[in-house]
Amino acid sequence: MTRAASHARPLITGWGHSVFGKHPETSLAGLIAPVVRDALDRSGVDPSDIDEVYLGHFNSGLLPLGFPSSLVLEGEPELWGVPATRVENACASGSAAVHQGLRAIRSGDARHVLVVGAEKMTHAPAAQVGAALLGADGDVAGHPSTTGFAGRFAEVAEEYQHRHGPIEDDLARIAAKSHRNAVRNPYAQLRKDLGEEFCGTVSERNPTVAGILRRTDCSPVSDGAAALVLSAEPSGTAATEPVVVSGWGQANDFLPAAKRDPLAFAATELAITRALDRAGVTRAQLDLAEVHDCFTIAELILYELLGLTPRGEGRRAIREGWVTPDGVLPVNVSGGLKSKGHPVGATGVSQHVIAAMQLTGTAGEMQLPRAHTALVQNMGGLGIANYASVLTAGTG
Repeated sequence: MTRAASHARPLITGWGHSVFGKHPETSLAGLIAPVVRDALDRSGVDPSDIDEVYLGHFNSGLLPLGFPSSLVLEGEPELWGVPATRVENACASGSAAVHQGLRAIRSGDARHVLVVGAEKMTHAPAAQVGAALLGADGDVAGHPSTTGFAGRFAEVAEEYQHRHGPIEDDLARIAAKSHRNAVRNPYAQLRKDLGEEFCGTVSERNPTVAGILRRTDCSPVSDGAAALVLSAEPSGTAATEPVVVSGWGQANDFLPAAKRDPLAFAATELAITRALDRAGVTRAQLDLAEVHDCFTIAELILYELLGLTPRGEGRRAIREGWVTPDGVLPVNVSGGLKSKGHPVGATGVSQHVIAAMQLTGTAGEMQLPRAHTALVQNMGGLGIANYASVLTAGTG
């Protein structure tokens, strides 16, 4: 039976989240299973009522299995027979899966959708991981590289310095903030407050990785999984009040670097604007943002895309404390990709889960005193595949 398209905003009714980090004894299926069970249990939605499943998973040759969609059934056998689809869009694979679920809800084809993001990475040698990730770059995919994606973002950082002046100390401030925030996140991979001096000093423990980027400027290689349930209506037996997905936006940029200004991240900004416009929310009304800080230079530029400062002045946001938990717009209270970890397919789903925790007052030590409206921003490649979501507390 065909259902009528829903004009209500989709809801996040439940979620699950693994600890990100190194899990050498746990398979991809083993990462997925517990977060699936947790998401279903928290949502109060019976597995028999799930209409579709989307799994965000990048892989890019890191695992021999390139066909993981039915691994979700290992977490809940009662999902047998439910349509399940693997979604891939580089480092935005998780949010790509979330947005597919949103479309299913909005179209009326589904009342409840299970979305999972997962990645298994730490078993692979560094060279293999680097090559896999560079498969998301149109200019260097398949070519030898000693610096991987760090080299690509180092070029962005160097161009930023060329146009706007030195930023190494500011990147260290961003890294230190991320580590400080991650201490309060039980799901984070790097839970140690390293301080600005350590993050800003090249040393044996914090070597230069590429250009001006040090190890502390780079997100780690991670294993992990996260899951959430999207619903067309609230569940009477959910563990918390639902969170409304009030806006969403997606935008793609040209793949060849020659067709893009390296500092513009124009399609990233467009995705954010589309999500805010759909939600009827201004940047000034946001209470927090979970953004794609795969490297500290990415977060610095995102301060500008979020409207905190004009272009070229993003350093003001970190220098003046605007993006700390007690600042004007707390950014990456979770520690972000930089310190929470970046299991590629899981990242976008994780960002939505962390934001939902904040909006329901269930974020534990990470909890902000005021959290009503949140922005999630996730991108694949150098600002190529871009997704943004606006989440609000309550049932809409």
